[in-house]
Amino acid sequence: MRTAILAVAFVLTLQPMQTKAQFGNLIKDAEAIVGDASGSTKGSSLSSKDIADGLKQALQVGAKNATSKVSAVNGFFGNAVIKILMPPEARNVETEVRALGFGAQVDQAILSMNRGAEDASQKALPIFADAITHITIEDGLSILRGNKDAATQYLKGKTTAALTQAFLPTIKASLDKVGATRYWAEVFRIYNEIPFVQKVNTDLPGYVTQKAVAGIFVCIADEEAKIRANPEARITDLLKKVFGAK
Repeated sequence: MRTAILAVAFVLTLQPMQTKAQFGNLIKDAEAIVGDASGSTKGSSLSSKDIADGLKQALQVGAKNATSKVSAVNGFFGNAVIKILMPPEARNVETEVRALGFGAQVDQAILSMNRGAEDASQKALPIFADAITHITIEDGLSILRGNKDAATQYLKGKTTAALTQAFLPTIKASLDKVGATRYWAEVFRIYNEIPFVQKVNTDLPGYVTQKAVAGIFVCIADEEAKIRANPEARITDLLKKVFGAK
């Protein structure tokens, strides 16, 4: 009962936010066209520079298309794969609150977290664009020869820190609009003092930021898989030249 009361105190403070955003990117498996890393390709007039430039363009097109798609309201909330839910360690609290008839308030809390992630995700595209700009010929060849999610892993390694830094203030501001950050910290600080309970992370903005960044990379991997499998995604001459070569 004490657990439920504490949780209700938290969820009753939350209201919806009007936000947008999210994102992804593209690439096609071009191993067949890559020869040696010195600059030539087998059975093709493509140079390594062509391949690297084509890779950059694929990533740029994919980032723009996917960002436009996921930046709509419900970009996170409406996607079951990346939707942000209560932390696993807080699920017992959520269950008790719903059982007491406060399911709508719990749903509102979840909506608020996802709206914050959608809002912050608008900052992702420039960060990805900067990383794409700095891809070298060697990077391009390595990605094209790599695993099916090589581009996703490349961007993840290059941008996670910047995304986290950019997202956190926006997510915190979004959550602060409804007092969620303060009440989350207060409610679960008290909850964590209850003996034998699994501790809940009191840093709500940090939790939502972590899930938002992870969700974006899920979308990037999805876009990468599409370009690898679907020739129709190659919408420019350079993409057709690079990714259509055999």
